[in-house]
Amino acid sequence: MSEPRSSILIAYDGSEFARDAIHQAGLVLAPRPACVLTVWEPVEAIAMGPVGVAGAEIEKTDDELARAAHETAEEGAALAREAGFEVNTIDKARRQSVWSTILEVADDHDAALIVLGSHGRTGISYVLKGSVATAVSQHAKRPVMIVPSANSGVAQGD
Repeated sequence: MSEPRSSILIAYDGSEFARDAIHQAGLVLAPRPACVLTVWEPVEAIAMGPVGVAGAEIEKTDDELARAAHETAEEGAALAREAGFEVNTIDKARRQSVWSTILEVADDHDAALIVLGSHGRTGISYVLKGSVATAVSQHAKRPVMIVPSANSGVAQGD
């Protein structure tokens, strides 16, 4: 019989939804090892991304983006430690989509569970931006804990 998985992977983007996901996961899962992952987008991915990307973002260098992602991952790690987890951080440039990068890292670390928050998008916002949480849950080969936003299921005027 194989060794049971013990570490969880927490996807963290710095949003209030991700902070809440860490807090909620801590209530039911801590103490245990966890990796906090922040996925960042290289300049070429931003430049080739969807319409509406801010011009200032395109001017940043990959080094600046990587540094910001590392700071975001460290912020998430601090929150995870406060929630009772033993934490490592990962900041990774996406090669394809954010959701596939999360799954790749989960596989690389043989995570027992993937934890992420949901932004609770509806309407046109959901159509244009999609949902990382939905894609992760549909494509994962391991359990996924999605912590809904406080306004999940509430129309947002999209």
